[in-house]
Amino acid sequence: MIRYPLLHEGAVIGVTAPSSGTGEEWRPLLDSAIRRMEQRGFQVVCGETPWTQHKAKSAPARVRAAELNAMMTDDAIEAVIPPWGGELLIEILEELEWNRFGCKWMLGYSDISLLLLAFTLRTGIATAHGTNLIDLRGNYSDPVTDRWFSVLHTREGESVLQHSSERYQKEWNHASPSPCVFHLTEKTEWKTVHGNPVAMEGRLLGGCIDVIRHLAGTPYGDVAGFQQDRIGAEPILWYLENCELSTADLRRSLVQMKLAGWFRHCSGILFGRSPANRPVEGYTAEDVYRDLHEELQIPVVYDADCGHVPPQLTFVNGAYARIEARDGRGIVEQVFRP
Repeated sequence: MIRYPLLHEGAVIGVTAPSSGTGEEWRPLLDSAIRRMEQRGFQVVCGETPWTQHKAKSAPARVRAAELNAMMTDDAIEAVIPPWGGELLIEILEELEWNRFGCKWMLGYSDISLLLLAFTLRTGIATAHGTNLIDLRGNYSDPVTDRWFSVLHTREGESVLQHSSERYQKEWNHASPSPCVFHLTEKTEWKTVHGNPVAMEGRLLGGCIDVIRHLAGTPYGDVAGFQQDRIGAEPILWYLENCELSTADLRRSLVQMKLAGWFRHCSGILFGRSPANRPVEGYTAEDVYRDLHEELQIPVVYDADCGHVPPQLTFVNGAYARIEARDGRGIVEQVFRP
């Protein structure tokens, strides 16, 4: 059984950095994001870790874990949204008081997706893979990013529909702020392995493959147990995105996940656009997707609105989803089914 948090208008949002903080250079971005959230009517409680950064982390693991534990057990806070991702969130997993965490939203992506997946697998509480706090600092958001609140405001038993973007951002440029944050210049096109329309459905799980792959074989990555105990053996529909991996490393990671049993009773896989996917000796990302499709005999969709090439849809771990890709467009319907 899956439990779904509910975010209300004017709610208290906790900001902590379980991975990377901003440090001196990027503090203005965090300031702007907090002000924007307050202008939207939210109350923001910000910890100390979002403001600091040293040796690839906001603070030592125990400090990061303690701040997250405090926010996740504070009944006044309805959602926890980190400033952004990072590198070493995995260090805090052993320090987290999972069984004491309240039923509240966690929203983010990149390194944060490791926390999201582990939390849902261990507790059955839904988590949201989507925008981070820094990217909500603009005077307005694009239509895809702006759906984050609609998704988190959906009640158990209800459904929420999202559509693919019209255009996406090719490159980041934090030094050149714009009212919309993202510079959406490239035409979006969702693709399938053989170019045919695809429809797939199942319980969503996923995140940034660079980091979630490290949960396989640990107490925090029991996908089989989750599938059997939480969702009644329903099929899993994976969404994955690649931040930095070459195509060979991506392929190795997918094989590792397969060997760990993560793709048993899987109904399909959706891959987000990637800033990486560097070919190795002519072995391309498209080759990886084709090999996976032929190996598992399941639908594979790629270049979707998910991950490090914004904008991105908000995917809810644990929700029942129906995904369609046709003529370069995509539709994602999520049902908040227990």
